Amino acid sequence: MGLPTISMAAPMPGFPEHREFVLVRLNDNGLLYALTSIENPDLRFLVAPPEPFFPEYAPEIDNSVFAMLNTKDPDRLLLLTVITAGENETTANLLAPIVLDRDSMRAMQVVLTGSNYPVRAIMNKTF
Repeated sequence: MGLPTISMAAPMPGFPEHREFVLVRLNDNGLLYALTSIENPDLRFLVAPPEPFFPEYAPEIDNSVFAMLNTKDPDRLLLLTVITAGENETTANLLAPIVLDRDSMRAMQVVLTGSNYPVRAIMNKTF
């Protein structure tokens, strides 16, 4: 079974030539995924939904993001945080989540300006 293609409405910072990705589940409970470039499968970002790790996380998404993703319904959006797995700790980038419209499969990484969310929040749940 093929995975749905996620199209980036705006390229991820530092990766302008990669706009088509697939989301590959890495564990059975659906907490870890690899956002994998179709053009270059070696380019993968470890991502996870923030809710199991940061239940209070509720960033305000700017109207320009809704326009770029061509949606008006916040309930159709899925947030993913980019994970950095380190030797001693694993962190999530809460300042720049990936916002995905589940209907159109369009996504973009959004920097939450004016927020106090950290770039490296320590993950508080064991896998």
